[in-house]
Amino acid sequence: MGTDTVRTDAADEAAGRRREQRGWYFYDWACSVYSTSVLTVFLGPYLTAIAESAADTEGYVHPLGIPVRAGSFFAYSVSLSVILAVLVMPLAGAAADRTGRKKPLLAAAAYVGAAATAGMFFLDGDRYLLGGLLLVIANAAQSVAMMLYNSYLPQIAPPEERDAVSSRGWAFGYAAGALVLVLNLVLFTAHDTFGVSESMAVRICLASAGLWWGAFTLVPLRRLRDRRAPETSATVPGLRQLVATVRDMRRHPLTLGFLLAYLVYNDGIQTVISQASVYGSEELGLGQSTLIGAVLLVQILAVAGALGMGRLARRYGAKRTILGSLVAWTLTLAAGYFLPAGAPVWFFVLASGIGLVLGGSQALSRSLFSHLVPPGKEAEYFSAYEMSDRGMSWLGPLLFGLTYQLTGSYRDAIMSLVAFFVLGFALLARVPVRQAISEAGNPVPERI
Repeated sequence: MGTDTVRTDAADEAAGRRREQRGWYFYDWACSVYSTSVLTVFLGPYLTAIAESAADTEGYVHPLGIPVRAGSFFAYSVSLSVILAVLVMPLAGAAADRTGRKKPLLAAAAYVGAAATAGMFFLDGDRYLLGGLLLVIANAAQSVAMMLYNSYLPQIAPPEERDAVSSRGWAFGYAAGALVLVLNLVLFTAHDTFGVSESMAVRICLASAGLWWGAFTLVPLRRLRDRRAPETSATVPGLRQLVATVRDMRRHPLTLGFLLAYLVYNDGIQTVISQASVYGSEELGLGQSTLIGAVLLVQILAVAGALGMGRLARRYGAKRTILGSLVAWTLTLAAGYFLPAGAPVWFFVLASGIGLVLGGSQALSRSLFSHLVPPGKEAEYFSAYEMSDRGMSWLGPLLFGLTYQLTGSYRDAIMSLVAFFVLGFALLARVPVRQAISEAGNPVPERI
């Protein structure tokens, strides 16, 4: 009877864990549409056009009396959102760990972001200030929500399952991004058929991303559960918590070593994503339809890439698989250097290579980091992880821009990004992950 009871309890625990995992996947399904349709495709050109319509004769707008070139307004708004997110994430993460109540904080961040995105429907005429404000709120809220979402991973998946669970989450996100982008493109390209203007079509696409985000967030909020917070001696209010987090992380230098490696190679990944369309249009002379088609192809193949690299990690370990993906990134960039101009087929081949390694690189980095987080500090440490993602993503674009400025060649600029993957490979290879996991106080998986 005792053995049967133990087996029943274990089966119930496993079933509960699977239920939470399935709910967790749906937050990626919910929020990835914002990244794909809003940030990557529609908002940048549309908000820039609104700012240009509000500009003075010299091409400047004047938010809060500050002269800003209309063409730079979107980029500055994104930068401001990153600054806001970097300030808020450590505080939200520490609050989540202290109270054990991540779900209300996740709900608040997600619905603030979704509401701001849905509010983009009202961007018309010369309302560039409204657009900038909504972008800052939505982008910062997404960063905070993603940090809290990521911090659930060590709690809902035992060490041997994390690579697969993280990979499925990324796959769900890329699948949703591809699905909604297809629907958006149908509306945008055939807006006359639907009886709406091009501007109205863009506003519907933007708002629909917010509605999608809010609607599907209900699934993880129903299935995820809060855990009791570990006993702590005191709570640390305000910015003192950020200082306390940094001090605590210094006690885990190997975890910091992984974060440094991730910061470097992820900066390369994010720069390739953001600058590939510039390379395609300016250096290769490709049209907007080709570039949007390439974005869609990346989304679709990233699903297969995330799942495929998750399987490779089960066989070879997450660290080796990530290192292999960094080699693949380097070879992809080298191939991109030699792409002939005016040849969409070869650009789609390049997009295929990016898609196949993109999802897996990110998914396995998240799962590997989850092993390096001390128990009870998941949200706090994932705030640092998310800051490595969001807060330092200016180094790659800076190198890309400086290389183009010095050489006048986008081919040289794209090749300069190889440095991030080579250096990231070297830094990650030096991290003894088994020792790092043990020193963080976590069980060491058989294969890592």
